[in-house]
Amino acid sequence: MSKLRTIDDINVANKKVLVRVDFNVPIEDGNISSDARIKQAIPTIVELLKKGAKVILASHLGRPKGEKVPDLSLSIIEQTLRTNLPGVDISFVADVVGSAAKSAANKLAQGQVLLLENLRYEAGEETNDLGLATKLAGLADIYVDDAFSCAHRSHASIQAVAELLPSVAGRLMEKEIGILSRVLETPKLPLAAIIGGSKISSKLGVLKNLATKVQYLIIGGAMANTFLHAKGHNVGTSLCEVEMTEVVNEILVSASNHDCKVVIPIDVVVAKALEANIETENVMVEQVPQEKMILDVGHGSIKKLGEICKICRTVIWNGPLGAFEVSPFDVGTIAVAEIVVEFTRAGKLMSVVGGGDTVAALERVGAEHAFTYTTMAGGAFLEWLEGRILPGVKVLED
Repeated sequence: MSKLRTIDDINVANKKVLVRVDFNVPIEDGNISSDARIKQAIPTIVELLKKGAKVILASHLGRPKGEKVPDLSLSIIEQTLRTNLPGVDISFVADVVGSAAKSAANKLAQGQVLLLENLRYEAGEETNDLGLATKLAGLADIYVDDAFSCAHRSHASIQAVAELLPSVAGRLMEKEIGILSRVLETPKLPLAAIIGGSKISSKLGVLKNLATKVQYLIIGGAMANTFLHAKGHNVGTSLCEVEMTEVVNEILVSASNHDCKVVIPIDVVVAKALEANIETENVMVEQVPQEKMILDVGHGSIKKLGEICKICRTVIWNGPLGAFEVSPFDVGTIAVAEIVVEFTRAGKLMSVVGGGDTVAALERVGAEHAFTYTTMAGGAFLEWLEGRILPGVKVLED
């Protein structure tokens, strides 16, 4: 990979620094339900302030699609930001690139922070509009991107503006790229990837790329049903992409050619419907009843995955192993998470987890911070696993 430009490469003293952060936080009943994304941005903000910068924060929230949707205003972030930056002079402007934003940016003094309104209130944000990027660039002297979670998007605040100002990666961006590069390019071996989720079609690129890089490719979730079907097993009424059978076989051949062992369940938990506390049955994959659906991995599969984790030195995880949102079909995901956490804490395993569903599953048992690294990036994490070039990263490289 080319050299990533970082904060170490610039002098920010008395400069207006536009920092692209990801404050796309979950909101429930008008309140922020998790401030994890805000907390992750704090180290970069604090460092810039200590170095004498005038910090301008830019983020999106939700999908207003170029409309001013009141419920998606970044004003909701202001108080939480103050809580996480005690003693810092923080102001919010209900504008992105208009005269109010320009005036507020020009009045900033060293050590002060300005929070702009939702970037996606501007229609040009998601189209990578040069006009919008030029106006954003006009607010500042330097651009810092600290939103790896958005790096897969060719948006005005991610790509175009970085080409108009001296641009570098923030500490969170630098950290995420460093860790993810390490686990894919120079990992401690053996390396296992646990990939779950409902559809192979949504993670096809990930599976194809990882089949050439890892020693164990562990398939979970409803995706495993399609692999079981391709191997001739009956999957009952389970979600299954029959049309992807040929693709599955191609992945299996590729994996074999690259000394990668594809691991699918040997037993599963089945039920007549996806309902909480419904009667369930643990059966071998050869014995799935015609009238039931597969909703989680079985006890034998959990034991097998534990044995694989025990001999591995690196694990990448994206996607739950079962329908974790509904109890008791979260058992497999939780059990394997506890195994990975055990080996991580013992210093025997480097573990990296990412993706909204995966992190949500781990949060249910308080395990999200017990992995070596948990990335909040969803789409960017997946595209990185696919081996794609991320526009938000490429523009920051020499």
